[in-house]
Amino acid sequence: MAWERRLYVSLALARLYFALTPSYIHPDEHFQGPEVVAGEHFGWKVTKTWEFTAEKPIRSYVPLLAVYAMPMTLLQWIANGNPSPTMLFYAVRALFYFFSMVYEDWALLELGSAAMPNGGLLLTASSWVTWSIQSRSFSNSVETVVLLWSLVFLGRIVEAKAPSIRNCVVLALLAVFGTFNRITFPAFLILPGLSLLKHFLAYPSSLFAFTLPALLLSAAFIVLDTHIYTQRPIDSLSLSDLIITPLNNIAYNSQTENLAQHGLHPFYTHLVVNLPQLLGPAVIPLISLILNIGTRDGKEDELGAGGRGEVKRNSLWEYIPLQSAVSGILLLSMIKHQEARFLIPTVPLLLSSISLPKDKVWKRRWMGAWAIFNIILGTLMGVYHQGGVVPAQLWIGGQQNVGKVVWWKTYKPPTWLLGIKGREIETVDFMGGSVTKVLGELEGMEKRGCDRRDLLVVPGSARGIEALVKEGRIAKVWGYRKHLNLDDMDFGDDGVVDTLRRVVGKRGIVVYEVVKDGCGGDVIGEKERKEVVKGIDEEREL
Repeated sequence: MAWERRLYVSLALARLYFALTPSYIHPDEHFQGPEVVAGEHFGWKVTKTWEFTAEKPIRSYVPLLAVYAMPMTLLQWIANGNPSPTMLFYAVRALFYFFSMVYEDWALLELGSAAMPNGGLLLTASSWVTWSIQSRSFSNSVETVVLLWSLVFLGRIVEAKAPSIRNCVVLALLAVFGTFNRITFPAFLILPGLSLLKHFLAYPSSLFAFTLPALLLSAAFIVLDTHIYTQRPIDSLSLSDLIITPLNNIAYNSQTENLAQHGLHPFYTHLVVNLPQLLGPAVIPLISLILNIGTRDGKEDELGAGGRGEVKRNSLWEYIPLQSAVSGILLLSMIKHQEARFLIPTVPLLLSSISLPKDKVWKRRWMGAWAIFNIILGTLMGVYHQGGVVPAQLWIGGQQNVGKVVWWKTYKPPTWLLGIKGREIETVDFMGGSVTKVLGELEGMEKRGCDRRDLLVVPGSARGIEALVKEGRIAKVWGYRKHLNLDDMDFGDDGVVDTLRRVVGKRGIVVYEVVKDGCGGDVIGEKERKEVVKGIDEEREL
């Protein structure tokens, strides 16, 4: 229908807008992806997390190189070997927008979600998760796309009435890539894989076509990872040298004391906290779906628009995306550390499975609630959530003679965004530490030489900063208003109203320069001051 096409195009533009906004959902979108590859590719000084530096590393390099190395090489060629961090940042965002817009939506069409049962493609395209998380450089975003295409090829194999050699080979390659990308990936294939076993029993040649490529690609991933981590020639590696990151990951996450460092959650967290956060009003038809599982929906037993998107079933339970979502949720709920982003792959799967209210009045009400929920969450998470960290870091990377930069009460600053300047800039991250630490560091910077500029980066809502400005110890040089520090809520001491007034009313992030005694002159030059004021004015909300 014409209105559906127009709506889809409008949602595609909204998705592009959110993809290019600099909000910061979670540190892993940088430190498990572009941060690592940019350091390897350009030789920049970057921050590698423990997942890559541990004695038994748990993250594979190969999926990261497959996703990021080619676009970074292309940009390096376009920029004559010296691409700017800003160019790279927006290129990565555009790349993930492309993955989401093309490959995710295409896979949903192949799975029949345009017709089953109420336009799952449009629901997915209008979800804040698609706008604000799937367009970010998360391994979960890659996992979602790889999973959807795995289900496409799995469905083709299951529906085949003969050996399906080519589809089995492709599924094997996707399964291996998905597993090395995230160890949670196989959890989403357990239940759908049961029907695959029947096909393998009926057609042993399909089993061989799946197993051999899977083993060969796994071996290649292991050898390449070992080569990268050990920096030893491939022809000199022995079996004792091999680094198998998925096994290391399983071993690490099987220890409760390890998971406790990241937070332990009850088994029902995914079901009662994380899914409602991701799906909002869609939880209501999802509950109805669960209560009526296994029954016919009164429609035809063939689902889809024909061709490869056609899915045959006798009940909704036989719909492969629903099987995959249930499989993933159940198995991931057995793990004691549970974050909402772990369930990102289930969002398009569940939105393709639910049925909207049949009553026109309730359907309009539901759609209104759905729109409001996604606009609010999309704006909050996709625009304002830690939204000033990336712009601040890009601004710092463009400054001259910066020595030390202290960050306080923000997410961990991605050092890859400093580019080549990262070699000369010392980044200190105090996270949510006490103001005493900041004051101690400030005293040290005040005594440093005048040849380098030292900076302090804090949210506008941070306490104690105004006093330092009044005392003349720091001076504001840059600001960005679209930043909310939701981790600085203190309802217990300040109450709800005062906390919201501080965090929301003083939203934004500010870069201060440390004023050093005896250095003389202004903190910044007149020309630079005009540029700073202009930048602040441009970001100030109307």
